[in-house]
Amino acid sequence: MATAHTTHQTDPMTESESIAYDVVVLGAGPVGENVADRTRAAGLSTAIVESELVGGECSYWACMPSKALLRPVLAHADARRLPGLSRAVRGPLDAAAVLARRNDYTAHWKDDGQVQWLDGIGADLYRGHGRLAGPRTVAVTGPDGERHVLTARHAVAVCTGTRAALPDLPGLADVRPWTSREATAAQEVPGRLVVVGGGVVATEMATAWQALGSQVTMLVRGKGLLNRMEPFAGELVAEALTEAGADVRTGTSVESVTRENGTVVVVTGTGDRIEADEILFATGRAPRTDDIGLDTVGLEPGSWLEVDDSLRVTGSKWLYAVGDANRRALLTHQGKYQARIAGAAIAARASGVPILESDPWGAHAATADHDAVPQVVFTDPEAASVGLSLAEAEQAGHRVRAVDYDLASVSGASLYGDGYRGRARMVVDMEREILLGVTFVGPGVGELIHSATIAVAGQVPISRLWHAVPSYPTISEVWLRLLEAYRDN
Repeated sequence: MATAHTTHQTDPMTESESIAYDVVVLGAGPVGENVADRTRAAGLSTAIVESELVGGECSYWACMPSKALLRPVLAHADARRLPGLSRAVRGPLDAAAVLARRNDYTAHWKDDGQVQWLDGIGADLYRGHGRLAGPRTVAVTGPDGERHVLTARHAVAVCTGTRAALPDLPGLADVRPWTSREATAAQEVPGRLVVVGGGVVATEMATAWQALGSQVTMLVRGKGLLNRMEPFAGELVAEALTEAGADVRTGTSVESVTRENGTVVVVTGTGDRIEADEILFATGRAPRTDDIGLDTVGLEPGSWLEVDDSLRVTGSKWLYAVGDANRRALLTHQGKYQARIAGAAIAARASGVPILESDPWGAHAATADHDAVPQVVFTDPEAASVGLSLAEAEQAGHRVRAVDYDLASVSGASLYGDGYRGRARMVVDMEREILLGVTFVGPGVGELIHSATIAVAGQVPISRLWHAVPSYPTISEVWLRLLEAYRDN
């Protein structure tokens, strides 16, 4: 059994040679890293394959760089609302300093630290493109053309994530549009930026680049922003973006995009012509499963992989799909949660334990993917939610009641400064008197959402939440006000 860590890059192998491991992981982003961590901790030899940077999308082109861009924006916005501080921060952000700090957060797109971490857990790293080559087999083609064939005694875990999905517009490739990667990694502030889309990436990047000096125009096909949250979340974020100087256009489609003498020219469905220096398409994600050999095991290349609650691919005894590739919840924290579940399930099955029937802790079943998925959108104001929206709960057939409260009326919120705007909603299952969903919108609410996640995931009765006393004066006092509103009306 191979246990010592090695980074494999240059040793050529013939087609007939192979190295056996207990587990082979495709993709060394945070999801793949966590699978490998759990299987190694269980004593299983583990190989992990990565075609780009160890640490994946989150570390270099998503979570970390985007939040590094947004944190100064939100701190600046908070300061401008606070008497005694507002006059000191009247000037613009130091964009060069913000971008430099972002570069530090991505380790300047070098993965030495992450490789060292893999070394510490004893996983073997294979750099190159990995493809399934039949059951329990992964062929890795390295950057110099060298080939390794890995076989898995117990499991192969697909942790390849997603890529940006671009619309089918003629000539779009010639325009060289931004996707989320370019938006989080750009080294200069574009004077004019068109953002196509109204979801999380679109709203966060519009917030960041508008504050850093771009003139942002948002083109949103739907009726509003953040349409997977309660409607008031998108309304408050759109209002704030407009006040910051962005041009937010809803109900607007893109008919054509060209680049003329370096300038991006967008024509909308209403015939408007918009010129910009760059254009960001934040129009969804697609699974990175198109070239990983799914056809060799009877699956469709490019498809989302359907899994059970232990993250094992439907119909397979050895193939797992963890994180974005299974489309359960396209969020890093949910992917890492799934990775912990999958790692435990793989280890249990390797030891012959019948996991799902004998697991009182639920450590082998990713139930939170169904009922209690939390998310924070780091706009100004922040938007945070967990569980079902009112519309989703009603569509699912629950008898529910929505309870709303103006966050600006909470003493802790007023300490954030003048003009605080926010709103809270809890969706109550009237039959069981538990929470099915909670949404907060307002400055500082990102740190509030975990309390809601505990309430939803734990199915805590309203009668018990009444005795969870919030500290005063904090924004958490909104819990008391929501419960009072539920009791008294």
